[in-house]
Amino acid sequence: MKRADLTEKILDYKRENNLTWAAIAEEIGGYTPLFIMSALLGQMKLPRPQAAKAAKLFGLSKAEERLLNEVPMRGEGWVAPPTDPTLYRFYEAIMIFGPAMKEYIHEEFGDGIMSAIDFDLDVERQPDPKGDRIRVTMSGKFLPYKYHGAQQGELEMGLKEEG
Repeated sequence: MKRADLTEKILDYKRENNLTWAAIAEEIGGYTPLFIMSALLGQMKLPRPQAAKAAKLFGLSKAEERLLNEVPMRGEGWVAPPTDPTLYRFYEAIMIFGPAMKEYIHEEFGDGIMSAIDFDLDVERQPDPKGDRIRVTMSGKFLPYKYHGAQQGELEMGLKEEG
């Protein structure tokens, strides 16, 4: 079985049993709902205890349980730019605001990137009288670039230089 097939099986079960992602995440436990959703959608590895709980919840075989615990091929099958309107709006936001965020990161931290590995994500509903809003919070560790072959006394990493 391919990981995409297992994802479809999980989504079918979710629909057939009228389950919410919140209920599924609560049943599996141990991690944020977004992490569990990402894993069940094939983008993250579920640790063994959670894979076992997911297998029980969805009536999966031992082989399917083990597949949930394997490191996936992340991003497989994605089209750029995305065609789904919700995903496209995230893409659009990064196209528009990404350069400013990049400049901010470099000015505040130095020459590096935000990790998507040492990373936290939260999405929440924010009530607003003019129409509810979606708050997305991303928090990733700053990873400075290594400056290869730095001679004695020279800057070795892309950390912000004072002055």
